[in-house]
Amino acid sequence: MDIEKYIKARALAVNAALPRFVRALSGADPRLAAAMTYPLAAGGKRLRPVLMGAAYEIFGGKAKDILPAACALEMVHTYSLVHDDLPAMDDDDLRRGRPTTHKVYGEAEAILAGDALLTDAFTTLLSARYPARVKPAGVLAAARIMAARAGARGMVSGQAADLAAEGFLKGKVTPARRRAGLKLLSYIHLHKTADLITAAVEMGAALAGAPARDLAALSAFGRDIGLCFQVADDVLDVVGDKKKLGKSGSDARNRKLTYASLFGVEEARRRAEGLMRRALPALARVRGAARPKAVLAEIAGFVYRRDN
Repeated sequence: MDIEKYIKARALAVNAALPRFVRALSGADPRLAAAMTYPLAAGGKRLRPVLMGAAYEIFGGKAKDILPAACALEMVHTYSLVHDDLPAMDDDDLRRGRPTTHKVYGEAEAILAGDALLTDAFTTLLSARYPARVKPAGVLAAARIMAARAGARGMVSGQAADLAAEGFLKGKVTPARRRAGLKLLSYIHLHKTADLITAAVEMGAALAGAPARDLAALSAFGRDIGLCFQVADDVLDVVGDKKKLGKSGSDARNRKLTYASLFGVEEARRRAEGLMRRALPALARVRGAARPKAVLAEIAGFVYRRDN
C-alpha cells in the first residue's frame, strides 16, 4: 500500500469540507470567518481526520459517514496551531509555508479566530446529519472525548508545560537534571501532541459504537503513535528541510525542551522507532476489519519515517 497516496486522497475530502463548515456559520463576522478559513486552507497531512476515518472503518462504516466529526477535530488542531504561533507562545512567522495567521490578520484577530475554531468545532460535530448507523450516543461520546483530550486535562496543559519548560537546559545538564527533563518532556509530549492523535482513533471507535475493549486498545495505539509523532517532530526541527517543513523551526531559538536537545538526534530517533513498534501490538488486539487495521499500521510507519 502506498500510504502517502492514501493519506493525500483522504486529506482531499477534508480540505474540501473544512471551508464549508465555516461558511455554514451564518451570521459570523466576515473578517473573523476569513481569519478562521485562512489557516484551514493551508492544507497539511490531515493525519487526525485520516486516523479517525480508518478507526471508524474497522467496525464496518465508511470514513465519509463521519466527515463532520473528522473536520471538527481538525478545527481543534488548527486552533491550537494558530495560538501556538502567537508572539506570546512560540512566536512563529511561518506555518505550512505561509505567513502565520497573526502575521496576516493581526494578533487580536488570530486569537479570536482560534477561539471560534475551537468553539465551533463542537457546532460542527454536534449539529451535523450523520447516517443512521452513527447513533446519537456515539456522537455525544465523541464530543466528550474531544473536550477531554483538548482541554485542561489534555492538550492545553501540555502547551502550558511546554511554555514553562523554555530555558530548562540552560547551564550544565547533570544526570539528575536529565532525569527531571525526561519526566517533564514525557508529560508535554503526552498531552500537547499525543492527546489529539489519541482522540482521533478514540472518536472513530466511539462513533462506530465499538466495544470498550477495542476502544481501549485503539487508545493505547493512538497514544504511542502520538508520542512517536512528536519525537520525530523534535528530530525534524533540528535536521529537517525547512522548506519541506514549511516552518522556521523555533525549538532551538526558544531553548525548548525536546528529545533532540535532551538526548541528541540519534537517541531521539531510536526512541521514536521504539514507540512506533510498541504501538503495533495494541492495534493487533483490536477486533474488526483487517484492511483499515493494516492502514493504521502503515500510518504508524509513516509517522516515524516522515520528512515533513
